[in-house]
Amino acid sequence: MNILITGASSGIGRALAQYYSNQDVTLFLCGRNSQALNDFKTSHLENKANIYIKVLDVSDKKAANAWVKEIEKSHKIDLVIANAGISAGTSGGLEADQQIRKIFDVNLYGVLNVINPAVAAMKERGKGQVAIVSSLAGFRGLPSSPAYSASKAAVRIYGEGLRGNLAQFGIKVNVICPGYVQTPMTAVNDFYMPFLMKVDKAAEKIAIGIKKNKSRITFPFPLYFVVWFLSILPPSLTDRLFASLPKKKSID
Repeated sequence: MNILITGASSGIGRALAQYYSNQDVTLFLCGRNSQALNDFKTSHLENKANIYIKVLDVSDKKAANAWVKEIEKSHKIDLVIANAGISAGTSGGLEADQQIRKIFDVNLYGVLNVINPAVAAMKERGKGQVAIVSSLAGFRGLPSSPAYSASKAAVRIYGEGLRGNLAQFGIKVNVICPGYVQTPMTAVNDFYMPFLMKVDKAAEKIAIGIKKNKSRITFPFPLYFVVWFLSILPPSLTDRLFASLPKKKSID
């Protein structure tokens, strides 16, 4: 089995790479941190998986497309986990235009830049699987992080639509919506994070959900239920509540 994981140099992506490294698979890992990727490969030479690494910014469409197509020349990709993402909010006041565009470039277009060429190849073979990492923050626009919420909502809705569209071609699609997970991304948050989950446990839940081909992989359930319930209430009832939530830090 050939698995491609983006954002694999840290956080959930690295934990997923760790999970799959114990299996008889070939892993193609990309991220922006060259040292972290090399350290991971070096420390897992004795594991079952064959590991290939690539320093890549997924927001670079040309580079991302080229990488996927290069892999396809020698290995047929069975599973793509589009995990790369960044987070920032409004602790500094209004979100700067540069921050908004950067978040969308990585969280939305970075997903498309990788999955589109992979899906094209999978369609020709009549099989394959794509897992897109969204977030529970993608169920309702949060005043504390408007761009992040919107980018995650976009990939969630797109992935759910894509699932029905690509089923006819034998391609499975899963959307992953985690809550708070212990990663470098959440480490900068200086506020209480309910149901904060260890990253290895989150990776296991994701991998199991992908194997079962679940349409929507959400966790933890209590937080998912609260977010889902609040998202279906009229904004007039929830605006004040969401506006009072702690602010996420802006990109420096």
